[in-house]
Amino acid sequence: MAPALTLPLRNSVYRRLFSAQIVGLLGTGISTVALGLLAFSMGGGNAGQILGVVLALKVATYVLVSPAIAAFAAGVSRKKLLVTMDVVRALAIGSIAFVGEIWQVYVLIVIVSAASAGFTPAFQALIPDIFTDVDTYTEALSLSRLAYELEALVSPLIAGLLLAVVGYTELFTLNSLAFLTSAGLVLTTAVPAVRDDALAARKLSQVSQGIRQFLRTPRLQGLFLLDWAAAAAGAMVLINTVIYVKGQLGFGDSDVAWALGAFGAGSIVIALLLPTLLRRFTDRSLMLLGGLILAASMFLFVAVGSLTTLMACWALAGIGTSAVLTPSGRLIQRSGDSAGRPALFAAQFSLSHFCWLFTYLIAGFAGEALGLSEVALILGAIAAGASVLAAMVWRPEPPARQASSTGSPQRLSR
Repeated sequence: MAPALTLPLRNSVYRRLFSAQIVGLLGTGISTVALGLLAFSMGGGNAGQILGVVLALKVATYVLVSPAIAAFAAGVSRKKLLVTMDVVRALAIGSIAFVGEIWQVYVLIVIVSAASAGFTPAFQALIPDIFTDVDTYTEALSLSRLAYELEALVSPLIAGLLLAVVGYTELFTLNSLAFLTSAGLVLTTAVPAVRDDALAARKLSQVSQGIRQFLRTPRLQGLFLLDWAAAAAGAMVLINTVIYVKGQLGFGDSDVAWALGAFGAGSIVIALLLPTLLRRFTDRSLMLLGGLILAASMFLFVAVGSLTTLMACWALAGIGTSAVLTPSGRLIQRSGDSAGRPALFAAQFSLSHFCWLFTYLIAGFAGEALGLSEVALILGAIAAGASVLAAMVWRPEPPARQASSTGSPQRLSR
């Protein structure tokens, strides 16, 4: 981790709150894997459609409810809000293990996602109250965003290891305990007692300003297109792994674990090698290569015929995902000054969720209607097309501009 990014962790308040965020994110990640196994248990051949709806509901609820929750929570103690949202999430996610109807799963997922939509903006709004220095605040925000990216890479591997020793229902229990641990960390932290009546308006302003910046900054246009590539492959992995392993190969939960673990392992390997790779290659070349690798992994799925070849294919997808997602924070750092970056981070978060919303539905519904090989080709075409378009709109940058911290962007208000 870059030394600048570790600077905010020297603050004990931020360190405890960041730990609460990490614990909650990892719990959410492992429960996403458990949802796939639950969908297969409840729906069998319809598991892809069920899981596609579940994950799409999760994303849609988060994006749509977050501003409303922020408005409702204006003037409320942030500490009470964070703890309440964690407790709600713990109760809802823990209840999923005991339901017997699909609609009950849908309702509980909406509740969990709505609570997460309340937790995240409240957490991010605390950061400028902890750090008055703009540069440290920006580094803390970058660290928070990095946590979301690493969760997507690491959680499949952790879930895979856990599934080797426990059943999938226990993953929901572990997620519930993770949220309660997060609540305990927040409860025992001296959270700044600030009431921000402008939180909702500021969040909406950040997103709208950030999106406008994305639309006129070539490297950020490229990032948005590559988010489509990552979402296309990621949706295939998250939704259809359980269907292929259990439905077509006839294997068990632990084998699903190995397949998902291969995706996480591929991601982690590249994440660890990234500092070395970025000294030899530009962000653009590495991320575009990652997009093409994602497309290739989808096309190669057609030739998969065993658990071993599936694991190799998913490891390749993990490599591509890490190559695309991990350097994204660097692009945002170069595309806005200290005051403008929060708006870009907020926009990137919303736009990437938009990609996942559609790819989840494609992976689930098209996979059931057409077949897994056919939907892999569709998602591979999306990843390939997005990567080619990204290369067209994001032209190579001069070395001086590549190394620049801002690249003369427009200043955005926080």
